[in-house]
Amino acid sequence: MKIKFIQIKNFRKLKSCRIDFSAKKTIFVGANNSGKTSAMEALILFLKEKNKITTNDFTLSNWREINEIGKLWIGTTKIEASDLSIEKWNPYLPFIDVWLKIETNEIYYVKHLIPTLKWKGGLLGVRLKFEPEKIEELYENFVESYNAAKQTIENVNKNGKSVNIQLWPNSMRDFLESHLQKYFIIKAYILDPNRCISSDENIVQPQNLPDDCICLDVDPFKNLIKIDIIKAQRGFSDPNTSSDKDNNTTSGLLSAQFREYYSKHLDPTDFPEPEDIEALQSIQEAQSKFDEKIKDRFSTSLSELEELGYPGFDEPKITLSCKKIDFKERINHESAIQYDVIKHDESKSNSDHRLPEIYNGLGYQNLISMVFKLIRFRDEWMRVGKYGKKIIESKEEIMIEPLHLVLIEEPEAHLHAQVQQVFIRKAYNTLRNHNDLKNTNYFTQLVISTHSSHIAHEIDFKCLRYFHRKQPAGFGDVPSATVINLSSVFGSEEDETTKFAIRYLKTTHCDLFFADAAIIVEGPAERMLVPHFIKHKFPKLTCSYISLLEIGGSHAHRLRPLIEILGLITLIITDIDSVDPAKNNSSVLPKKKAKYKSGNSTLKTWLPAKDSLDELLNLQPNNKISKNQLVRVAYQFPFQIIFNSIDSAIIPYTFEDALVFENVELFKKISGVGLINKTKDALNEINSQIAREKMFKALKDGKKAEFALEVLFYAEPQNLKVPIYIKEGLEWLQEKLKIKQENIITDDTKAEVVKK
Repeated sequence: MKIKFIQIKNFRKLKSCRIDFSAKKTIFVGANNSGKTSAMEALILFLKEKNKITTNDFTLSNWREINEIGKLWIGTTKIEASDLSIEKWNPYLPFIDVWLKIETNEIYYVKHLIPTLKWKGGLLGVRLKFEPEKIEELYENFVESYNAAKQTIENVNKNGKSVNIQLWPNSMRDFLESHLQKYFIIKAYILDPNRCISSDENIVQPQNLPDDCICLDVDPFKNLIKIDIIKAQRGFSDPNTSSDKDNNTTSGLLSAQFREYYSKHLDPTDFPEPEDIEALQSIQEAQSKFDEKIKDRFSTSLSELEELGYPGFDEPKITLSCKKIDFKERINHESAIQYDVIKHDESKSNSDHRLPEIYNGLGYQNLISMVFKLIRFRDEWMRVGKYGKKIIESKEEIMIEPLHLVLIEEPEAHLHAQVQQVFIRKAYNTLRNHNDLKNTNYFTQLVISTHSSHIAHEIDFKCLRYFHRKQPAGFGDVPSATVINLSSVFGSEEDETTKFAIRYLKTTHCDLFFADAAIIVEGPAERMLVPHFIKHKFPKLTCSYISLLEIGGSHAHRLRPLIEILGLITLIITDIDSVDPAKNNSSVLPKKKAKYKSGNSTLKTWLPAKDSLDELLNLQPNNKISKNQLVRVAYQFPFQIIFNSIDSAIIPYTFEDALVFENVELFKKISGVGLINKTKDALNEINSQIAREKMFKALKDGKKAEFALEVLFYAEPQNLKVPIYIKEGLEWLQEKLKIKQENIITDDTKAEVVKK
């Protein structure tokens, strides 16, 4: 039994999406504010914490229609039965459809979910919908509250006071913000597997429930799925502050984990077994000795109290006894778990060489604590130790759930890069490290949301689910998200494009999956200097997360399927690479009307899909943009400069000569070695044509990375003029991201738009 996929509708920015689950690990990736957290919260709130849904969890644009329902109720004196029907609410209510893949030998687990007698196995679907439980009661109380507020204002106005104030409730949302849990509840419905479809772009086409559909009267996933959660932003105690201790927020400490594990699985006082007798005897002996010692030490003080007649009785006798030593409390402090700092003989005590766990690095604290949580989740599932006996004794949940679903939000919090990679490598194996999990009777699915490129780097890309921000359709709408199953992109490693994308991304930090936009550059010189252009000339771009990839013009097109399916705004900065077909496609200086072509694969096969040099040089900026307006290519084209007091037309061949001719006076004065000196010599020639030819020869064998480093060292980056073809590309990118940012408005602003 496994979760095959889920469909989410009307939950926050997930207005309509489908998320396919991998058999073992599913990783949610995407840029900030793309919907990863919304998806995790939907799973948590519908499957685990069912009484915590708030009005903010509704898709904000839907409140406009929900408020209209409230206006309809207020504006009529008599409400027909049809106006109190759930059908009016259905298009706007949050729900999640969970689709399970059931094998024939597992049917006995799901007998309460089988839709028809004809069902023989395969997909089973359950809808969990957050809906009004008693619409009639909601109607009566809302209208009564609204009219009471309205009447209060009218009474004040009648007394000669003119007031302009809105009393609660002024809308249906306003009313439900205070009473949502009173009127709404999560109800479960069985779905029809034969009607399960999904349209293009992962937009859900949820099946409509029949009019006579009856909700289940039991938790559909009880005894089917054990759900455990590690939420983001776990708190840790800092040895330099006391606030954590005062507020008892040390639940993330390993000592807290040990206490809980001890209490559930190891406590010898619960259902004592033969092997517990020795431990219990030792506890009683220790308790007796401690009682004797404490009486002796307090004897003088107790005598003084007795002489005072305290606490008001004749001849009071005060006896001190620990009564019972609770060893759970023995690890209920910050020094309960310690680390050996210095290696020593384990047979000897070296407590002076130990430190409490709060003095260990936060990254390792968090790693150890989270791994131990996974161990605890697994052992609770497998009924390890006393926990299993407690369940049998309570006569509840005797059956071990066939599926264990573990949800982890942003495990990279407080973990440095190497620790993140260790965690993601070990997490799933830890959850399966039990003898009873060696067979196939029980299954584990791990779902992780992350912003970490290091975590994405460590897993099979087929497990990635990319959350893509979808811009609002119009005024009053809000940004939403679609989810892309990247197994369709990285499905077959036999495909050359797929093979290249996987190998290339495995050599980088995979930050492409978390970026607002990407810039693909030709070589190391652009890789070093373009960030300086952005910093000094396009500071607005620094407000976005831009992934800069050095891939080369001959290979950039290989990332095309990935870039296009991610829907990522992308600027490709490449070289025109002019060649002469008459001379076996040898490299030549760009020149018009010479029947030259471009040797650049990106320009020939992707954008603008042309190889004629004349066509490329004459192309207008708008024709360098993809049809979906998300990808633009920037390459060298003719521009005018003043060279030795003469107006000259320049057609650069590469980034380096474009930079030099854009900054002629600066490079004439610069000092350096290698290419820097050669370009300086070229600029001392009598005219621009000779200078171009001399620079062309120098660039053939020159060290371009060294050139960029020397430019950074000898020239002030802020004084460099950006080559015009790159300037145009960065201006386009800045404008695209500006529009994108304007559409990503805050929830408060969205709410105000909806209210108005």
